[in-house]
Amino acid sequence: MKITRRHLMTGAAGAGIIAAGVGIHSFSWNQRDFTRRGYLEGAPEAPPGKASWMNWAGIERATPDEISFPDSVEALAEKVRSAKGRVRPVGSGHSFTGLATTDDTLIMLNGLSGLQAFDEVTGEARFGAGTPLFQVSKDLAMRGRALDNQPDIDSQTLAGAFATATHGTGNQLPALHDNIIAFEFVTADGRLLQVTRDSDADLFEAGKVSLGALGVMTSFTLRSAPAYRLKRTVTVEDSRDFLERLPETAEAHRNFEFYYFPCTGLVATISHDVTDEAPSEETGTDDDDFLMGLKQLRDQLGWAPPLRKMIARSEFPRGVVEQRVDESRMLLSTVRPTRFIEMEYHMPRDRGPETVRRIMRLLDDRGEIFFPMEYRHIAPDTAWLSPFNAAPRASIAVHAAVNEAYDYFFTDFEPVFLKAGGRPHWGKLHSLGRAELTKLYPDYERFLELRRELDPRGKFLNAHLAKLFGETLDA
Repeated sequence: MKITRRHLMTGAAGAGIIAAGVGIHSFSWNQRDFTRRGYLEGAPEAPPGKASWMNWAGIERATPDEISFPDSVEALAEKVRSAKGRVRPVGSGHSFTGLATTDDTLIMLNGLSGLQAFDEVTGEARFGAGTPLFQVSKDLAMRGRALDNQPDIDSQTLAGAFATATHGTGNQLPALHDNIIAFEFVTADGRLLQVTRDSDADLFEAGKVSLGALGVMTSFTLRSAPAYRLKRTVTVEDSRDFLERLPETAEAHRNFEFYYFPCTGLVATISHDVTDEAPSEETGTDDDDFLMGLKQLRDQLGWAPPLRKMIARSEFPRGVVEQRVDESRMLLSTVRPTRFIEMEYHMPRDRGPETVRRIMRLLDDRGEIFFPMEYRHIAPDTAWLSPFNAAPRASIAVHAAVNEAYDYFFTDFEPVFLKAGGRPHWGKLHSLGRAELTKLYPDYERFLELRRELDPRGKFLNAHLAKLFGETLDA
């Protein structure tokens, strides 16, 4: 019989149904409302003359004076030059932090998107900074090329992905920004700068991961790879057995990651390897089914952890639950219809196994968590603010449902990440400021000095960046 991920999802749903029948014995737990206090659905209502914006997760919200959609580099430069107050660029709004939030001018880069130039010999391609990753990979595929790696979510724009050091996974594969050959951006005074490693080595390394603090990116020239096909294998197994061989398993595959299902003792490992096999038939599975099964287990059996674990382990399948072959762009990124809130830290790779064990124990200790934890490996690069600067890293991400509490990210998990030498993902929740970040990044003060040279009046600052940079927001 052909085994697909549908078997895993059906198992989760089945466990949830069984849990519903057993869970009636704990009335008090079943009456619990997990919705966090103060949760609001939808964007804020804007006062007259204002616009309304919120990020993907809904935890960053603003009513800026203007949301601008420049359709040319010239229009963008004029908007930045003439803008009253502060300016913040935004891509798809997928960052969980306040990187884009402003009450003044918010600039959307949708009008600066698409393939602008392609070199048939080298495979180098120039794209508008507002191009979403799924469009980048599609345009490259039409020319027999591909990105050498992709993140989980491909709705992010190039500008947003690079600014936050977005990454995929793979022991020998660096984050996306390592593919940048050149970039162009508009400064606070409206100048257009074109940057390569040869033209300005410092600005090049600072600009690849810039947090949108040096200026507004307009285009990127990228390396690409010949198009390739991958074979994905998803396996479910006991977490204790798997963790004993985590390093060698990650080393054995081109792309490797695993998810831990809280309070089950089970992990799903996902590997991708280059293959010449023919593409598989699309299975049409839906991760929402799986998440809802895990949620139902939590809702009905959170009061009885041993029973919750027993039912999950009895209902979930084991072994290989999916094997699929397709173009790299079709497998490395997935659709995430269910919104969530996330914290992710990147620690030295040799600290990964011990740290992930501690995080998994903490997840089990908190009975209300049902979202899986994610673990990945990333190769080093040289960008000044890259979390992967100078040494290979392991990344651990914890998640909460978009409408549920997440304060324990900071009290329970962040101290563990920091003790392991972790650096936060720039687009995901963390509590660090200049003092802590200067200790984590050898070139942090160099970046701040360069930022002040390019933007002496702080046109691109907001409250979040001011905390990161140790600046004030005086009018």
